[in-house]
Amino acid sequence: MKLHMFPFAPNAAKVRLYLAEKRAAGGGIELEEVLVNLVESEQKSPEYLRISPFGTVPALETDRGTILYESLAIIEYLEELHPEPSMWGPDKEARADARQLERIADLGVLIPAAREIHNTNSPLGLPANPPVAEHYRERWVAAVAHLEGLMVDGRPFLAGDYVSVADCTLQGALQFARFRELDVLAQAPALTRWNASYRERQAAQGVILI
Repeated sequence: MKLHMFPFAPNAAKVRLYLAEKRAAGGGIELEEVLVNLVESEQKSPEYLRISPFGTVPALETDRGTILYESLAIIEYLEELHPEPSMWGPDKEARADARQLERIADLGVLIPAAREIHNTNSPLGLPANPPVAEHYRERWVAAVAHLEGLMVDGRPFLAGDYVSVADCTLQGALQFARFRELDVLAQAPALTRWNASYRERQAAQGVILI
């Protein structure tokens, strides 16, 4: 299998963290990583567009020739191949909760923060649009406040006592925010504690670069 990625792209970081956590827990998944340099516009090349039609990363080429280019679909596919240990949780209730948290981290933080960045300080050189940026800021601020309210009970991970895909998603968002100097956690001390603790994990060391 091949995973096409760019280290600072939030969805690519999310999948790479998932893989690192899975390996650290004993569920090894072997694949080749292929760099797609977004800053050099390699994602717009005809060759890459044949792999990922929207020019996005990550994209997974499976051993059967299937190509997946949505990060959550990639993770779910890899979980089907390697279900143990689960990166969603130990039972139905836990897995439902972790999936809900992952969606909040993705739709509430990762996507809005990325939209603000691309409308203020885009690494791809996109034009600034302050009203659009403010709209998306309001969305991620609300989602961060919600997650902060959950974390004040001192839990070590978003879903409680176990690391899940939700942690990977939020960490991918935070790295991209740091990459473009957007402070997402300024008003979130409990999440700041979780962030510092998570970044010390062995699984995070080779994936979280800033």
